[in-house]
Amino acid sequence: MSAEKPAPSLTELRQEIDRIDEAMHRLLMERGTIIDRLIASKKASKTGIASAFRPGREASMMKALAERHEGLLPLDTVESIWRVIIGTFTYVQSNYSVHADISGGDAPMRDSARFHFGFTVPYVTHPSAAAVIEAVASSGGDLGIFRLDQGATSGAWWRTLADRERPKVIARLPFIERPDHPAGTPVFVISKPLVDAAVRDVVLYAAQFERWHRGANEALIRLGGEVVASAADAHGLSELIAVPGTVEPAQLQETLTKAGASLAQLAEVGSHAERFHVK
Repeated sequence: MSAEKPAPSLTELRQEIDRIDEAMHRLLMERGTIIDRLIASKKASKTGIASAFRPGREASMMKALAERHEGLLPLDTVESIWRVIIGTFTYVQSNYSVHADISGGDAPMRDSARFHFGFTVPYVTHPSAAAVIEAVASSGGDLGIFRLDQGATSGAWWRTLADRERPKVIARLPFIERPDHPAGTPVFVISKPLVDAAVRDVVLYAAQFERWHRGANEALIRLGGEVVASAADAHGLSELIAVPGTVEPAQLQETLTKAGASLAQLAEVGSHAERFHVK
C-alpha cells in the first residue's frame, strides 16, 4: 500500500496562488487586446458611433456569474470584480462619466456607481433626477443614475424621457438582487437611446391619466406589471409603469381603460433586463 502524498507546504501553496494571480493578470491583458481589435473593427466597418453599452449582455453575464458561483469567495466580491472589469473596459472603448442624483444622499449613489462602474469612470453629482437627465441629454454619451423612489417632491421626472430623442432608461441596478447587497439601492440607469443594444424584458411607460380607478392597479398586476412611481399635477395623474416586454402598448392601454382609468397619454421611456434574485 503506497504512502499518502504529503500535504503541500505553505511555500508551495503560495507559489500556486502567485501562478493563478499571474494567469488572471495575463487574461485581463489578453481581454484588453481583444477590446483593441473590437475598437479597430468598429472603425473599419464604420460602426464606431454605436454605443459601447450592452445592458442586456451585461445582465446575462452577471446572471451566469451568480448561477455558477460557489466556494469560499463571497459573491459580493466576485460581482464587484466583474463589474469593475466590464465598466472599465467599456470606458476604454468609449470614455463616459456617470451622473448621479444625490438628493437622497451621496453615499448610496456613490456606492452604486463605484460598485457597478469602478473608480476609473468619472462620477459627477447633481441635485435631482431632472438635472441628471439634462446632463445626459447634453453629453456625448454619458450615463445617469438615480433612485427609483424619488418621493413626491421630485414630480413626474419620467415625463421628460418621453420624446423620441430624449435619454431612456437602459438598466435597473443592481443586476443581481439579494439581501444585504453592498450597493443594493435600486437605481435606474439612463443613456441616450440605444437603438441596437436595448434589452426589453421589462418596458417602462410614462402614462398620463385624466382619471384613475383603483381597479386599474389590479388589472396592471394581472398583466405582470406595476406602478413604479406616480405624481399628481394640474393635468391629472402621471405614472411610471413597468410591464413585461411581451405586453404591447395597445394591450396595456385597453387593459387600463377597461379597468376604469381614463388614459390621456402613453409613451415608452425605456426598458431593462428582468431582475435576477439570489438568496
